[in-house]
Amino acid sequence: MTQYLLSIDQGTTSSRAILFDLKGNIHAARQQEFPQHFPESGWVEHDPDDIWSSVKHTCNDLMSEECGEDDKVVAVGITNQRETTIVWDRKTGKPVYNAIVWQDRRTASYCKSLKSASHEPGVHSKTGLLIDPYFSATKIRWILDNVPGTRERAERGELAFGTVDCFLLWHLTGGREHKTDATNASRTLLFNIHAQQWDPELLELFDIPESLLPEVMDSADDFGEIADGGALNGVPVLGVAGDQQAALFGQTCFDVGMAKSTYGTGCFLMLNTGGKALKSEHRLLTTVAYRLNGKPTYAMEGSIFVAGATIQWLRDGLQLIQNACDTEPLAEGTPVDHGVYLVPAFTGLGAPYWDPNARGAIFGLTRDTGIKEIVTAGLQSVCYQTKDLQKAMEKDGMRPINLRVDGGMVANNWVLQFLADVLGARVDRPSIVETTALGVAYLAGLKAGVYESLDELASLWRCDRSFEPVMTKKKRDALYEGWIKAVHKL
Repeated sequence: MTQYLLSIDQGTTSSRAILFDLKGNIHAARQQEFPQHFPESGWVEHDPDDIWSSVKHTCNDLMSEECGEDDKVVAVGITNQRETTIVWDRKTGKPVYNAIVWQDRRTASYCKSLKSASHEPGVHSKTGLLIDPYFSATKIRWILDNVPGTRERAERGELAFGTVDCFLLWHLTGGREHKTDATNASRTLLFNIHAQQWDPELLELFDIPESLLPEVMDSADDFGEIADGGALNGVPVLGVAGDQQAALFGQTCFDVGMAKSTYGTGCFLMLNTGGKALKSEHRLLTTVAYRLNGKPTYAMEGSIFVAGATIQWLRDGLQLIQNACDTEPLAEGTPVDHGVYLVPAFTGLGAPYWDPNARGAIFGLTRDTGIKEIVTAGLQSVCYQTKDLQKAMEKDGMRPINLRVDGGMVANNWVLQFLADVLGARVDRPSIVETTALGVAYLAGLKAGVYESLDELASLWRCDRSFEPVMTKKKRDALYEGWIKAVHKL
Protein backbone atom coordinates (compact mmCIF):
# COMPACT_ATOMS: atom_id res chain seq x y z
CA MET A 1 0.00 0.00 0.00
CA THR A 2 1.31 3.44 -0.99
CA GLN A 3 0.48 6.19 1.46
CA TYR A 4 -0.08 9.83 0.52
CA LEU A 5 -0.84 13.20 2.04
CA LEU A 6 -3.33 15.32 0.10
CA SER A 7 -3.14 19.11 0.03
CA ILE A 8 -6.03 21.34 -0.97
CA ASP A 9 -4.40 24.57 -2.14
CA GLN A 10 -7.14 27.12 -2.67
CA GLY A 11 -5.62 30.21 -4.28
CA THR A 12 -6.77 33.56 -5.57
CA THR A 13 -7.23 32.51 -9.19
CA SER A 14 -7.39 28.71 -9.03
CA SER A 15 -7.84 25.70 -6.78
CA ARG A 16 -5.44 22.79 -6.75
CA ALA A 17 -5.31 19.34 -5.23
CA ILE A 18 -1.87 17.75 -4.86
CA LEU A 19 -0.91 14.27 -3.70
CA PHE A 20 2.46 14.05 -1.93
CA ASP A 21 4.28 10.90 -0.98
CA LEU A 22 5.62 10.76 2.55
CA LYS A 23 9.02 12.09 1.46
CA GLY A 24 7.41 15.28 0.20
CA ASN A 25 7.55 14.42 -3.50
CA ILE A 26 4.62 15.25 -5.77
CA HIS A 27 2.82 12.15 -7.01
CA ALA A 28 0.10 13.96 -8.97
CA ALA A 29 -1.79 17.26 -9.10
CA ARG A 30 -4.93 18.81 -10.54
CA GLN A 31 -5.80 22.49 -11.01
CA GLN A 32 -8.89 24.46 -12.00
CA GLU A 33 -9.20 28.21 -12.50
CA PHE A 34 -12.38 30.06 -11.56
CA PRO A 35 -13.82 33.48 -12.48
CA GLN A 36 -12.80 36.77 -10.92
CA HIS A 37 -15.43 39.47 -10.40
CA PHE A 38 -14.76 43.22 -10.33
CA PRO A 39 -18.14 44.88 -9.71
CA GLU A 40 -16.63 48.33 -9.08
CA SER A 41 -13.23 49.99 -9.21
CA GLY A 42 -11.02 48.50 -6.48
CA TRP A 43 -13.54 45.76 -5.69
CA VAL A 44 -12.58 42.09 -6.10
CA GLU A 45 -14.99 39.21 -5.46
CA HIS A 46 -15.29 35.46 -5.91
CA ASP A 47 -18.44 33.35 -5.99
CA PRO A 48 -17.97 30.97 -3.00
CA ASP A 49 -19.80 28.27 -4.94
CA ASP A 50 -17.10 28.52 -7.64
CA ILE A 51 -14.45 28.04 -4.97
CA TRP A 52 -16.18 25.02 -3.46
CA SER A 53 -16.99 23.38 -6.80
CA SER A 54 -13.42 23.86 -8.07
CA VAL A 55 -12.07 22.20 -4.92
CA LYS A 56 -14.48 19.28 -5.24
CA HIS A 57 -13.65 18.86 -8.92
CA THR A 58 -9.89 18.85 -8.48
CA CYS A 59 -10.04 16.46 -5.51
CA ASN A 60 -12.44 14.05 -7.20
CA ASP A 61 -10.47 14.10 -10.44
CA LEU A 62 -7.20 13.49 -8.63
CA MET A 63 -8.53 10.66 -6.50
CA SER A 64 -10.31 8.87 -9.34
CA GLU A 65 -7.38 9.03 -11.75
CA GLU A 66 -4.28 8.96 -9.55
CA CYS A 67 -5.15 7.07 -6.36
CA GLY A 68 -5.67 3.34 -6.81
CA GLU A 69 -7.39 0.77 -4.62
CA ASP A 70 -4.08 -0.11 -2.97
CA ASP A 71 -3.29 3.54 -2.21
CA LYS A 72 -4.25 5.38 0.96
CA VAL A 73 -4.58 9.06 1.80
CA VAL A 74 -3.42 9.33 5.40
CA ALA A 75 -4.56 12.88 6.00
CA VAL A 76 -5.63 16.10 4.27
CA GLY A 77 -4.23 19.60 4.68
CA ILE A 78 -5.91 22.84 3.60
CA THR A 79 -4.10 26.02 2.62
CA ASN A 80 -5.85 29.10 1.33
CA GLN A 81 -5.80 32.65 0.06
CA ARG A 82 -5.81 34.59 3.30
CA GLU A 83 -8.09 37.39 4.52
CA THR A 84 -10.72 36.64 1.85
CA THR A 85 -14.02 36.85 3.70
CA ILE A 86 -17.14 34.70 3.46
CA VAL A 87 -20.32 34.81 5.55
CA TRP A 88 -22.79 31.97 5.15
CA ASP A 89 -25.99 30.47 6.58
CA ARG A 90 -25.25 27.84 9.24
CA LYS A 91 -28.19 25.65 8.16
CA THR A 92 -27.92 25.74 4.39
CA GLY A 93 -24.27 26.65 3.83
CA LYS A 94 -25.44 29.28 1.36
CA PRO A 95 -23.29 32.45 1.34
CA VAL A 96 -25.13 35.69 2.03
CA TYR A 97 -22.81 37.55 -0.37
CA ASN A 98 -19.86 36.86 -2.64
CA ALA A 99 -16.46 36.28 -1.06
CA ILE A 100 -14.71 39.64 -0.65
CA VAL A 101 -11.15 38.95 -1.77
CA TRP A 102 -8.04 40.04 0.12
CA GLN A 103 -7.19 42.47 -2.71
CA ASP A 104 -10.50 44.32 -2.35
CA ARG A 105 -10.26 48.01 -1.32
CA ARG A 106 -13.91 48.94 -0.79
CA THR A 107 -13.49 49.65 2.93
CA ALA A 108 -10.65 52.18 2.44
CA SER A 109 -12.68 55.16 3.67
CA TYR A 110 -13.87 53.27 6.76
CA CYS A 111 -10.27 52.30 7.53
CA LYS A 112 -9.23 55.92 7.13
CA SER A 113 -11.87 57.00 9.63
CA LEU A 114 -10.64 54.44 12.17
CA LYS A 115 -7.08 55.66 11.78
CA SER A 116 -8.19 59.28 12.07
CA ALA A 117 -9.84 58.33 15.37
CA SER A 118 -6.44 57.00 16.55
CA HIS A 119 -7.49 53.34 16.76
CA GLU A 120 -4.52 51.95 14.82
CA PRO A 121 -1.93 51.86 17.66
CA GLY A 122 -4.24 49.79 19.86
CA VAL A 123 -5.22 47.46 17.04
CA HIS A 124 -1.58 47.05 16.02
CA SER A 125 -0.46 46.22 19.55
CA LYS A 126 -2.96 43.37 19.78
CA THR A 127 -2.97 41.97 16.25
CA GLY A 128 0.41 42.91 14.80
CA LEU A 129 -1.52 44.31 11.82
CA LEU A 130 -2.30 47.74 10.47
CA ILE A 131 -5.81 49.00 9.83
CA ASP A 132 -6.26 48.32 6.13
CA PRO A 133 -8.98 47.02 3.77
CA TYR A 134 -6.68 44.02 3.18
CA PHE A 135 -7.77 42.30 6.40
CA SER A 136 -11.02 40.52 7.17
CA ALA A 137 -12.69 42.58 9.90
CA THR A 138 -13.73 45.55 7.77
CA LYS A 139 -14.95 43.17 5.06
CA ILE A 140 -17.16 41.36 7.58
CA ARG A 141 -18.57 44.66 8.79
CA TRP A 142 -19.26 45.75 5.19
CA ILE A 143 -21.28 42.57 4.56
CA LEU A 144 -23.23 42.99 7.80
CA ASP A 145 -24.03 46.62 7.01
CA ASN A 146 -24.73 46.35 3.28
CA VAL A 147 -26.56 43.04 2.75
CA PRO A 148 -30.18 43.53 3.94
CA GLY A 149 -31.07 41.55 7.05
CA THR A 150 -27.59 40.13 7.50
CA ARG A 151 -26.70 41.92 10.73
CA GLU A 152 -29.95 40.82 12.35
CA ARG A 153 -29.35 37.22 11.29
CA ALA A 154 -25.80 37.38 12.60
CA GLU A 155 -27.02 38.71 15.96
CA ARG A 156 -29.42 35.74 16.16
CA GLY A 157 -26.52 33.32 15.62
CA GLU A 158 -27.80 32.11 12.24
CA LEU A 159 -24.66 32.98 10.27
CA ALA A 160 -21.02 31.90 10.23
CA PHE A 161 -17.92 33.79 9.15
CA GLY A 162 -14.79 32.19 7.85
CA THR A 163 -11.76 32.71 5.73
CA VAL A 164 -11.63 30.29 2.79
CA ASP A 165 -10.06 27.45 4.80
CA CYS A 166 -12.93 27.61 7.27
CA PHE A 167 -15.58 27.72 4.53
CA LEU A 168 -14.05 24.69 2.80
CA LEU A 169 -13.73 22.75 6.06
CA TRP A 170 -17.37 23.45 6.87
CA HIS A 171 -18.45 22.03 3.51
CA LEU A 172 -16.00 19.13 3.47
CA THR A 173 -17.25 17.97 6.87
CA GLY A 174 -20.90 18.35 5.94
CA GLY A 175 -21.36 21.40 8.15
CA ARG A 176 -20.05 19.66 11.27
CA GLU A 177 -16.91 21.73 11.80
CA HIS A 178 -16.63 25.50 12.09
CA LYS A 179 -12.90 25.84 12.75
CA THR A 180 -9.88 27.76 11.54
CA ASP A 181 -6.22 27.77 12.56
CA ALA A 182 -4.18 30.41 14.35
CA THR A 183 -2.42 31.63 11.18
CA ASN A 184 -5.68 32.47 9.43
CA ALA A 185 -7.22 33.90 12.60
CA SER A 186 -4.21 36.20 12.94
CA ARG A 187 -5.12 37.88 9.62
CA THR A 188 -8.59 39.05 10.58
CA LEU A 189 -7.86 42.13 12.81
CA LEU A 190 -9.97 40.37 15.45
CA PHE A 191 -7.43 37.94 16.97
CA ASN A 192 -5.09 38.87 19.80
CA ILE A 193 -1.82 37.20 18.73
CA HIS A 194 -0.35 37.49 22.23
CA ALA A 195 -3.32 36.00 24.11
CA GLN A 196 -4.10 33.66 21.17
CA GLN A 197 -7.83 34.31 21.27
CA TRP A 198 -10.56 36.43 19.71
CA ASP A 199 -10.44 39.85 21.33
CA PRO A 200 -13.68 41.29 22.82
CA GLU A 201 -12.51 44.90 22.46
CA LEU A 202 -11.70 44.42 18.77
CA LEU A 203 -15.07 42.76 18.16
CA GLU A 204 -16.70 45.79 19.78
CA LEU A 205 -14.61 48.22 17.72
CA PHE A 206 -15.60 46.61 14.43
CA ASP A 207 -19.15 45.82 15.65
CA ILE A 208 -18.95 42.10 14.87
CA PRO A 209 -20.94 39.48 16.86
CA GLU A 210 -18.72 36.83 18.43
CA SER A 211 -21.22 34.14 17.42
CA LEU A 212 -20.02 34.51 13.81
CA LEU A 213 -16.50 33.34 14.61
CA PRO A 214 -14.96 29.87 14.27
CA GLU A 215 -13.00 27.94 16.88
CA VAL A 216 -9.26 28.59 16.59
CA MET A 217 -7.05 25.49 16.42
CA ASP A 218 -3.34 24.74 16.13
CA SER A 219 -2.00 24.55 12.58
CA ALA A 220 -1.51 20.80 13.03
CA ASP A 221 -4.68 19.65 14.76
CA ASP A 222 -7.81 17.54 14.48
CA PHE A 223 -10.12 19.53 12.23
CA GLY A 224 -12.61 16.70 11.68
CA GLU A 225 -13.28 14.04 9.05
CA ILE A 226 -14.34 14.60 5.47
CA ALA A 227 -18.00 13.75 4.89
CA ASP A 228 -18.62 15.38 1.49
CA GLY A 229 -15.55 14.47 -0.50
CA GLY A 230 -16.37 11.29 -2.40
CA ALA A 231 -13.36 8.97 -2.22
CA LEU A 232 -11.92 11.12 0.59
CA ASN A 233 -14.86 10.47 2.93
CA GLY A 234 -13.62 9.47 6.38
CA VAL A 235 -10.13 10.91 5.84
CA PRO A 236 -9.15 13.34 8.63
CA VAL A 237 -8.20 16.95 8.00
CA LEU A 238 -5.12 17.40 10.20
CA GLY A 239 -3.40 20.52 8.88
CA VAL A 240 -4.57 24.06 8.07
CA ALA A 241 -2.54 27.21 7.40
CA GLY A 242 -2.87 30.40 5.39
CA ASP A 243 -0.93 30.21 2.15
CA GLN A 244 2.07 32.33 3.15
CA GLN A 245 2.55 30.61 6.49
CA ALA A 246 2.16 27.26 4.76
CA ALA A 247 4.93 28.24 2.33
CA LEU A 248 7.20 29.21 5.24
CA PHE A 249 6.54 25.79 6.76
CA GLY A 250 7.05 24.01 3.44
CA GLN A 251 10.37 25.81 3.01
CA THR A 252 11.25 24.49 6.50
CA CYS A 253 12.17 27.98 7.75
CA PHE A 254 12.00 26.81 11.35
CA ASP A 255 14.98 28.76 12.75
CA VAL A 256 14.91 32.41 13.80
CA GLY A 257 16.09 34.61 10.92
CA MET A 258 15.18 32.20 8.13
CA ALA A 259 13.07 33.83 5.41
CA LYS A 260 11.00 32.89 2.38
CA SER A 261 9.35 34.91 -0.35
CA THR A 262 6.43 33.61 -2.36
CA TYR A 263 5.70 34.93 -5.86
CA GLY A 264 2.13 34.14 -6.77
CA THR A 265 -0.66 36.61 -7.48
CA GLY A 266 0.97 38.81 -4.85
CA CYS A 267 4.37 38.58 -3.17
CA PHE A 268 4.88 37.87 0.50
CA LEU A 269 8.19 37.93 2.31
CA MET A 270 8.05 36.24 5.71
CA LEU A 271 10.83 36.00 8.26
CA ASN A 272 10.76 33.67 11.28
CA THR A 273 11.17 35.56 14.59
CA GLY A 274 10.63 32.54 16.86
CA GLY A 275 8.64 32.81 20.06
CA LYS A 276 8.82 36.61 20.09
CA ALA A 277 6.24 38.73 18.32
CA LEU A 278 8.56 41.52 17.22
CA LYS A 279 6.95 44.88 16.58
CA SER A 280 7.90 46.58 13.33
CA GLU A 281 8.54 50.30 13.33
CA HIS A 282 8.47 50.42 9.55
CA ARG A 283 4.95 49.27 8.70
CA LEU A 284 5.60 45.57 8.36
CA LEU A 285 3.21 43.06 9.90
CA THR A 286 3.68 40.78 12.89
CA THR A 287 1.81 37.54 12.38
CA VAL A 288 1.53 33.94 13.56
CA ALA A 289 3.88 31.79 11.46
CA TYR A 290 2.43 28.54 12.81
CA ARG A 291 1.14 27.16 16.09
CA LEU A 292 2.04 23.68 17.30
CA ASN A 293 0.93 22.11 20.59
CA GLY A 294 -0.57 25.41 21.67
CA LYS A 295 2.72 27.30 21.23
CA PRO A 296 2.85 30.03 18.58
CA THR A 297 5.87 30.81 16.43
CA TYR A 298 5.80 34.36 15.06
CA ALA A 299 6.96 35.99 11.85
CA MET A 300 7.52 39.43 10.42
CA GLU A 301 5.85 39.84 7.05
CA GLY A 302 5.86 42.23 4.15
CA SER A 303 2.87 41.96 1.82
CA ILE A 304 2.90 43.05 -1.83
CA PHE A 305 -0.52 42.98 -3.48
CA VAL A 306 0.55 42.52 -7.10
CA ALA A 307 3.40 40.29 -8.34
CA GLY A 308 2.42 37.49 -10.72
CA ALA A 309 -0.78 39.42 -11.39
CA THR A 310 1.43 41.94 -13.23
CA ILE A 311 2.38 39.23 -15.72
CA GLN A 312 -1.28 38.23 -16.06
CA TRP A 313 -2.07 41.87 -16.87
CA LEU A 314 0.70 42.06 -19.47
CA ARG A 315 -0.73 38.87 -21.02
CA ASP A 316 -4.48 39.40 -20.74
CA GLY A 317 -4.87 43.15 -20.36
CA LEU A 318 -2.24 44.55 -22.71
CA GLN A 319 -1.82 41.31 -24.70
CA LEU A 320 1.92 41.96 -25.01
CA ILE A 321 2.70 38.25 -24.47
CA GLN A 322 0.87 35.01 -25.09
CA ASN A 323 2.28 33.05 -22.15
CA ALA A 324 4.09 33.89 -18.92
CA CYS A 325 7.10 31.90 -20.13
CA ASP A 326 7.51 34.43 -22.97
CA THR A 327 8.78 37.00 -20.46
CA GLU A 328 12.15 35.34 -19.82
CA PRO A 329 13.60 35.56 -23.35
CA LEU A 330 12.27 39.11 -23.69
CA ALA A 331 14.03 40.16 -20.49
CA GLU A 332 17.24 38.37 -21.44
CA GLY A 333 17.42 40.55 -24.54
CA THR A 334 16.87 43.81 -22.65
CA PRO A 335 19.43 45.84 -20.65
CA VAL A 336 18.45 46.02 -16.97
CA ASP A 337 18.93 49.80 -17.04
CA HIS A 338 16.44 50.45 -19.88
CA GLY A 339 14.89 53.34 -17.94
CA VAL A 340 11.27 52.16 -17.76
CA TYR A 341 9.58 51.61 -14.37
CA LEU A 342 6.20 49.88 -14.05
CA VAL A 343 4.56 50.39 -10.66
CA PRO A 344 1.75 47.78 -10.48
CA ALA A 345 -0.46 49.51 -7.90
CA PHE A 346 -3.62 48.12 -9.51
CA THR A 347 -5.31 47.67 -6.12
CA GLY A 348 -3.21 50.08 -4.07
CA LEU A 349 0.25 49.59 -2.59
CA GLY A 350 0.98 47.19 0.24
CA ALA A 351 3.99 47.19 2.56
CA PRO A 352 5.75 49.37 3.44
CA TYR A 353 3.58 52.10 1.84
CA TRP A 354 0.04 50.93 2.69
CA ASP A 355 -1.62 53.30 0.25
CA PRO A 356 -5.03 51.89 -0.75
CA ASN A 357 -5.68 54.74 -3.18
CA ALA A 358 -2.51 54.40 -5.26
CA ARG A 359 -3.01 53.19 -8.83
CA GLY A 360 -0.63 51.68 -11.34
CA ALA A 361 1.56 53.68 -13.70
CA ILE A 362 4.43 53.31 -16.16
CA PHE A 363 7.24 55.89 -16.09
CA GLY A 364 10.16 56.58 -18.42
CA LEU A 365 8.45 55.88 -21.74
CA THR A 366 10.20 57.14 -24.87
CA ARG A 367 9.82 56.57 -28.62
CA ASP A 368 12.34 53.75 -28.24
CA THR A 369 10.22 51.93 -25.66
CA GLY A 370 8.75 48.68 -26.90
CA ILE A 371 7.17 45.48 -25.65
CA LYS A 372 10.38 44.03 -24.26
CA GLU A 373 11.10 47.08 -22.07
CA ILE A 374 7.57 47.15 -20.62
CA VAL A 375 7.58 43.39 -19.98
CA THR A 376 11.02 43.58 -18.36
CA ALA A 377 9.87 46.49 -16.21
CA GLY A 378 6.95 44.34 -15.07
CA LEU A 379 9.32 41.57 -13.97
CA GLN A 380 11.64 44.05 -12.29
CA SER A 381 8.76 45.64 -10.36
CA VAL A 382 8.36 42.41 -8.40
CA CYS A 383 12.05 42.48 -7.43
CA TYR A 384 12.01 46.18 -6.52
CA GLN A 385 8.99 45.64 -4.28
CA THR A 386 10.87 42.80 -2.56
CA LYS A 387 13.76 45.23 -2.05
CA ASP A 388 11.29 47.60 -0.35
CA LEU A 389 10.48 44.83 2.14
CA GLN A 390 14.13 43.91 2.67
CA LYS A 391 14.94 47.56 3.42
CA ALA A 392 12.08 47.79 5.95
CA MET A 393 13.17 44.58 7.68
CA GLU A 394 16.74 45.86 7.78
CA LYS A 395 15.57 49.03 9.56
CA ASP A 396 13.78 46.79 12.08
CA GLY A 397 17.05 44.95 12.70
CA MET A 398 16.14 41.71 10.87
CA ARG A 399 17.64 41.93 7.36
CA PRO A 400 17.24 38.64 5.45
CA ILE A 401 20.55 37.84 3.74
CA ASN A 402 19.41 34.55 2.25
CA LEU A 403 16.00 34.03 0.73
CA ARG A 404 14.18 30.78 -0.09
CA VAL A 405 11.70 31.46 -2.90
CA ASP A 406 8.64 29.72 -4.29
CA GLY A 407 5.51 30.35 -6.34
CA GLY A 408 4.82 30.35 -10.04
CA MET A 409 7.26 33.13 -10.97
CA VAL A 410 10.35 31.37 -9.63
CA ALA A 411 10.52 29.17 -12.73
CA ASN A 412 11.92 32.30 -14.42
CA ASN A 413 15.70 32.20 -13.97
CA TRP A 414 16.11 35.80 -15.17
CA VAL A 415 13.80 37.05 -12.42
CA LEU A 416 15.69 35.18 -9.71
CA GLN A 417 19.07 36.43 -10.90
CA PHE A 418 17.80 40.02 -11.00
CA LEU A 419 16.23 39.48 -7.58
CA ALA A 420 19.55 38.31 -6.15
CA ASP A 421 21.28 41.28 -7.78
CA VAL A 422 18.86 43.93 -6.54
CA LEU A 423 18.75 42.44 -3.02
CA GLY A 424 22.48 41.81 -2.80
CA ALA A 425 21.55 38.44 -1.29
CA ARG A 426 21.63 34.77 -2.22
CA VAL A 427 18.32 33.41 -3.52
CA ASP A 428 17.61 29.68 -3.21
CA ARG A 429 15.00 27.86 -5.28
CA PRO A 430 13.94 24.51 -3.80
CA SER A 431 13.60 21.31 -5.80
CA ILE A 432 9.88 21.30 -4.97
CA VAL A 433 8.48 24.79 -5.56
CA GLU A 434 4.93 23.85 -4.53
CA THR A 435 5.89 24.75 -0.99
CA THR A 436 2.50 26.18 -0.02
CA ALA A 437 0.78 22.86 -0.61
CA LEU A 438 3.79 21.01 0.80
CA GLY A 439 3.60 23.02 4.01
CA VAL A 440 0.11 21.84 4.93
CA ALA A 441 1.00 18.31 3.84
CA TYR A 442 3.83 18.48 6.38
CA LEU A 443 1.49 19.90 9.05
CA ALA A 444 -1.07 17.14 8.43
CA GLY A 445 1.72 14.55 8.45
CA LEU A 446 3.04 15.85 11.78
CA LYS A 447 -0.37 15.46 13.39
CA ALA A 448 -0.82 12.03 11.81
CA GLY A 449 2.52 10.85 13.19
CA VAL A 450 4.06 10.44 9.73
CA TYR A 451 6.83 12.82 10.81
CA GLU A 452 8.33 12.91 14.29
CA SER A 453 9.84 16.38 14.40
CA LEU A 454 10.62 19.65 12.64
CA ASP A 455 14.21 18.46 12.29
CA GLU A 456 13.01 15.49 10.26
CA LEU A 457 11.06 17.82 7.98
CA ALA A 458 14.04 20.17 7.61
CA SER A 459 16.14 17.25 6.39
CA LEU A 460 13.75 16.79 3.44
CA TRP A 461 14.41 20.27 1.97
CA ARG A 462 16.48 20.22 -1.22
CA CYS A 463 17.91 23.12 -3.23
CA ASP A 464 17.40 23.10 -7.00
CA ARG A 465 19.53 26.17 -7.72
CA SER A 466 21.12 29.10 -5.92
CA PHE A 467 21.44 32.57 -7.44
CA GLU A 468 24.31 34.74 -6.18
CA PRO A 469 24.41 38.53 -6.72
CA VAL A 470 26.82 39.67 -9.45
CA MET A 471 25.69 43.29 -9.92
CA THR A 472 27.79 46.07 -8.43
CA LYS A 473 26.39 47.97 -5.45
CA LYS A 474 26.59 51.22 -7.42
CA LYS A 475 24.39 49.86 -10.21
CA ARG A 476 22.00 48.20 -7.77
CA ASP A 477 21.54 51.44 -5.85
CA ALA A 478 21.02 53.46 -9.03
CA LEU A 479 18.32 51.12 -10.32
CA TYR A 480 16.54 51.07 -6.97
CA GLU A 481 16.71 54.86 -6.70
CA GLY A 482 14.82 55.04 -9.99
CA TRP A 483 12.15 52.75 -8.56
CA ILE A 484 11.74 54.91 -5.45
CA LYS A 485 11.34 58.02 -7.60
CA ALA A 486 8.67 56.27 -9.68
CA VAL A 487 6.70 55.22 -6.57
CA HIS A 488 6.82 58.74 -5.17
CA LYS A 489 5.33 60.09 -8.39
CA LEU A 490 2.09 58.14 -7.95
